[in-house]
Amino acid sequence: MTEPAKPGILDRLRARYGWFDHVMRAQERYQSRKGDFFAAGITYFTIFALFPLLMVGFAVVGFVLSRQPDVLADIETRIKHAVSGDFGQQLVNLMDSAINSRTSLGIIGLATAAWAGLGWMANLREALSAMWEERTETGNFVRTKLSDLLALLSAFVAIVVTVGLTALGDPALMTKVLGWIGVHDIPGLGGVLRAVSLFVSLGVSWLFFTWLIARMPREPHSFASSMRAGLLAAVGFEIFKQVASIYLRTVLHGPAGATFGPVLGLMVFAYITARLILFATAWAATSTENLAAEPAAPPDPAQITPRVQVREGLGVRGMLAAAALGALGALGFSHLLRRR
Repeated sequence: MTEPAKPGILDRLRARYGWFDHVMRAQERYQSRKGDFFAAGITYFTIFALFPLLMVGFAVVGFVLSRQPDVLADIETRIKHAVSGDFGQQLVNLMDSAINSRTSLGIIGLATAAWAGLGWMANLREALSAMWEERTETGNFVRTKLSDLLALLSAFVAIVVTVGLTALGDPALMTKVLGWIGVHDIPGLGGVLRAVSLFVSLGVSWLFFTWLIARMPREPHSFASSMRAGLLAAVGFEIFKQVASIYLRTVLHGPAGATFGPVLGLMVFAYITARLILFATAWAATSTENLAAEPAAPPDPAQITPRVQVREGLGVRGMLAAAALGALGALGFSHLLRRR
């Protein structure tokens, strides 16, 4: 008898450590549901949506400057002083043209931003649903787009609230507020404020990622089953932000880095963030309670395939049976003759 194969080192670690088994389950779910593919799609739509958003921003600035001619004249003077010659005048003319066409620029920007935003939201929701292994069916096109539009608006509100709460925890802002109330020049105050800012940012990110993992898929899930995954995503996001800030400070010194560094940094930031969100969702979906709650898949339908076999002639078995019957018949006939 052959001895059963011994388990490998990964199997032994998974059997010994529950957290490591959970990590491997999440990684297997992420890979089997094409997490990298979805992350690349989310990154594409994120970068693509920035251009119409910039158009909308320029249109808003144009409306504001058109009603404040003194500010506009001051900006034009600063441009001419900073950039001399024909190039400075071209920049001024370009700015005036953008302000004059602010209405059409804003309309085109809003329409394009809505289209790109719906594509971004549809890709994000499909990716999150894939990590949960939801059995989504293609429904009504208009109803699906309306659902994606509502999800996009709710995500926009959530992002604005998250950014606002994070800004309130900025150490510089908290220093100004403490200065207004007469609290300043305290030893160690800067370190305490930085720690408070980090915890505020971590808490806000935790709430945002938990909401994203639980509510953004096609079929919403409970917050309780997504809180640990949201905390995992928040911690990873804060670490990644610190590394990204160091990267940008290093890259932006040279002329090539100043030109291409922000764009590359934005692409890397969007891609890593998308992968982090999807892996955290796979972590939530492969937790023990969520795996136990998944309904068992129905068995495949049974297929009855009758087999009809046609034989010509007696064949080997027929010949043997005929020989046996003949032998029995001969013995019986000889027995009758002897009795007579």
